Amino acid sequence: MTRVVGRLLLINLLVYFVTWRNLEWFSWLSLVPAQVLTRPWTLVTYQFLHDPGGFSHIFFNMLGLFFFGPKLELRLGSRTFLKLYLTAGIVGALVHIIWTVFTMAQGGLYVPMVGASAAVYGVLFAYARYWPRDRVLIWFVIPVQVRILVIAFTVISLWSGLGGIGGGVAHFAHLGGFLGGWLYLRVRAARSPAAQFRKQAESPGVRMGERELTLKWRQIEPTSLHPVNRAEYDRIADKIKGLGWAALTDRERAFVERFGGGYG
Repeated sequence: MTRVVGRLLLINLLVYFVTWRNLEWFSWLSLVPAQVLTRPWTLVTYQFLHDPGGFSHIFFNMLGLFFFGPKLELRLGSRTFLKLYLTAGIVGALVHIIWTVFTMAQGGLYVPMVGASAAVYGVLFAYARYWPRDRVLIWFVIPVQVRILVIAFTVISLWSGLGGIGGGVAHFAHLGGFLGGWLYLRVRAARSPAAQFRKQAESPGVRMGERELTLKWRQIEPTSLHPVNRAEYDRIADKIKGLGWAALTDRERAFVERFGGGYG
């Protein structure tokens, strides 16, 4: 058991038993689409509530978190895993709200939504992203690859949501959980050191010859640069003076191309 997964399991169970008989708290923490602008905290708090009328709702959500969460937390790190979990839950709520408004389901605007399903679906999607061929046992009997499970859940949620089957279940929140997991991983990948390195490698400055770089260099106004960029400018200037243009790295060439184009 990992740290964040263990705490999420504990919090969900504690909230379940605290709100089991306290319907006032349950109502205050539930997500009601028509009230989300006046109760924005419910975009997060609804994820920790579950149907007080039975134990199956929280049981299956926590079971999914228990099976898929620890390995993913070890892969991403505790802080990143928690961000993924909460992001998937929030995006799931937003997709549910947008779908409810789009379909003009006036009654649905006032129906509370609770549950960690969207967040757990985001965890499941991320797990399938890293270990798509891992197998899980459906009903503890049928082996299915995780990637197939994600596809199956997507089809089921679309079919049920569009067909109105499975009343009382926020199917588009589940789809939103998948979307939230995908968006979080996409943004995280774009900000990774590897992505930044590729971005620098694709810079026109990497491919420029000495003449083009010299022209760009002359266009830079050192006095207009931010102190951090000015320090880098001075360092590159010393390197050019001592070793020439051929000694510049791809990153340094990208710097010349960028700031020689008029950026501050």
